Amino acid sequence: MRLWYNQIHDSRRSLLETEHDLVSIGRDRANTLVLNSPLVSKKQALIRRVEGRLVLHNLGLNSCVVGDDEVLGGQSREFTAGETVRIWPYTITIETADVAPIGRQELEQHLRSLMSGLETRVHRTLLSRFELYELEQNRLGDERNILQLEQHIEDVCRELQLFSDANEPLLEEVVGLVLRDYVVNQLILESDDDRTRTARLTWNEFDVPTTLVPERETELQNLLKIAREQLQLDAQPDLSSRIRRVESHFTQVFPQLRTQLHRELRRYLVLRTLKKDLKDTVFGYGPLQDLLRAPTITEIMVIRSDQIYVERDGVIELSGRRFLSDKVTESIIERIVAQVGRRIDKSQPLVDARLDDGSRVNAVIPPLAVRGPCLTIRKFPAFRFTMEDLVDTDTLTASAAAFLRACVVDQRNILVSGGTGAGKTTLLNVLSAFIPVKERIITVEDTQELQLRQEHVVSLESKPANIEGAGAYTIRDLVRNALRMRPDRIIVGECRGAEALDMLQAMNTGHDGSMTTVHANSSEEVVKRLELLVLMGAEIPVASIHRQIASAIDVIVQISRESGGRRVITQVSEAAGYDEQTGRLIIHDVFNRRNGQTLTPTGYLPTFLGQLLESRLLPIEFLLDGAPG
Repeated sequence: MRLWYNQIHDSRRSLLETEHDLVSIGRDRANTLVLNSPLVSKKQALIRRVEGRLVLHNLGLNSCVVGDDEVLGGQSREFTAGETVRIWPYTITIETADVAPIGRQELEQHLRSLMSGLETRVHRTLLSRFELYELEQNRLGDERNILQLEQHIEDVCRELQLFSDANEPLLEEVVGLVLRDYVVNQLILESDDDRTRTARLTWNEFDVPTTLVPERETELQNLLKIAREQLQLDAQPDLSSRIRRVESHFTQVFPQLRTQLHRELRRYLVLRTLKKDLKDTVFGYGPLQDLLRAPTITEIMVIRSDQIYVERDGVIELSGRRFLSDKVTESIIERIVAQVGRRIDKSQPLVDARLDDGSRVNAVIPPLAVRGPCLTIRKFPAFRFTMEDLVDTDTLTASAAAFLRACVVDQRNILVSGGTGAGKTTLLNVLSAFIPVKERIITVEDTQELQLRQEHVVSLESKPANIEGAGAYTIRDLVRNALRMRPDRIIVGECRGAEALDMLQAMNTGHDGSMTTVHANSSEEVVKRLELLVLMGAEIPVASIHRQIASAIDVIVQISRESGGRRVITQVSEAAGYDEQTGRLIIHDVFNRRNGQTLTPTGYLPTFLGQLLESRLLPIEFLLDGAPG
């Protein structure tokens, strides 16, 4: 067996070759594979090869991960060669004669790490020649500075002997990754409404056409055309599907493109990519530039300069991209927050802001961020989900969708609960689409995320204190002010503090049909959460809080995120009233996932069902669907 291993996030891999069918792993030197880390047990695991099959036995206290499955201490799992084994903080891959030593995702991360290392060397050399940070002031389009930067990049590459014969095999692999990125970027540009921008042969707003070689650009266009035809991208229904197909199938078509990648073209593409990445760093958002434009990525999480994670299809994965240094990371964070009129420095090391497209940005730098600057960007989706989309993706059933629509139209107060990233705001957007257009709506949020389609909407956003510590306006201030604005409905993006009391009072004082969200793991826990939030605003007996909740809230919708990233509605409940004898709020599930698979009716009929049927907001067939099975 051949075991390739490395510490997580380290591209340098070591090799252990053994002829034995039994390999012991641990930090003790008596093991076959010694992993020198206090997080690894003295004898952590055994790997056996039995008739071509591989079996991992976890002997330690800490768990191991094989593929996507966690293997606890004392457990065993069969796996195949090439499948990743993670024993924190190490990654291990076993190679056999018919399986490559690393998978596609690991190979991509490895190649991106090599490119980042090369860019770091070039960047350091450039810093020694002239002040790059001064060029940031001219990033709006000074062609002279861009040309100067490109010329220096070419000079540095020659000095480093980047295109020597010894590097040709590696450059060929890197070009495969470069071409894949170009196909994806071209797809993204084609979705742009600006046709003049789509017609360009370049993919970067900082490119200078005079430095591009027309002959090489033509060859590049031909390669991209062949790749698109082989991948059958035109047969895909939407942009996200096309991008996913490129990411999963490009390695299958690259051998056909490899024959047309002559030496000069390979060098041109690598140099072109180096220029693009470094220009993004100096004038744009560095490695975030492409991630911000990719529609399949919903969240970007910078842990430190060399660790950037993304959320794609609900799954968090390492992007393989990295900043050149902590100083560059801080510079780009400052650039991002400055665009929205905020600042970040050691005296104010935390910023929560919103970009022009609505994306939410949270940045933390030292001294608060111990391991280096951190950045979280929750991208604002260009595509607006509808209730039909949620039904098609099995987030909820058609019967539950019809019930929720009727509740919104009938002006029932709705509370959406769920964990972080569960999709509360998305669901709130979907539900708000059913509000009649003639009603006056006031929205209150910390950072504006709601996308209401009605015309008569007033959007309020909280404001932090200025540098003197004055001028702050909280969610509670805005909710109180909204009551003076003659609203028909008030929608609070999220109740996370004392504003919960004002929201309940608003629901109880004629603003029927209002909606909000809270963090909670179930409909039952919503009550405990609201108790705590209300007590943050006033000392009120718990019994009185329960009575307020019972009279204010009609429907509670619980949404959760499954381990695979899929969002599902797990409960739709009615707050049916207050029990004077027990002193508890009465909550009944109208729909829940009792079978663990689908959202099904419980048989309980809401107390206001008669009004929904009388108003013809709900078909009579709902009674049959809601009958117990």
